[in-house]
Amino acid sequence: MEMCIRFRINLVRRPTNTTAILALVFGFVFGPVGLALGISARRQIRRTGEEGDGLALAGIIVGSIGTAVYGSLILIWVWAFIALTSFGP
Repeated sequence: MEMCIRFRINLVRRPTNTTAILALVFGFVFGPVGLALGISARRQIRRTGEEGDGLALAGIIVGSIGTAVYGSLILIWVWAFIALTSFGP
C-alpha cells in the first residue's frame, strides 16, 4: 500500500518598500535626498514589516557619503572664492 502525501505551500513574499528602492537610487544620484529617503524608508519598514531594510540602509550609507562629498565641494568652492577675492588692489 503506497501512501501519497501532498503538501501545498503558499509562499507569500512581503512587498519591497518603494521608498527603500528610491533611497538607494537617489543615494547615487543626489546624496542628501538618498539619505532622507533611507531614513524615512527604515521607519516605514519597521512600522509595516515590508522588505527592503538592507536597501534603505545602503541608501543611508551611500547618501551620507554623497552628502559629505557635496559638502566638501561647497566648502572648497567657498574657500577658493574667499582666497581669490581677498587680495587687495
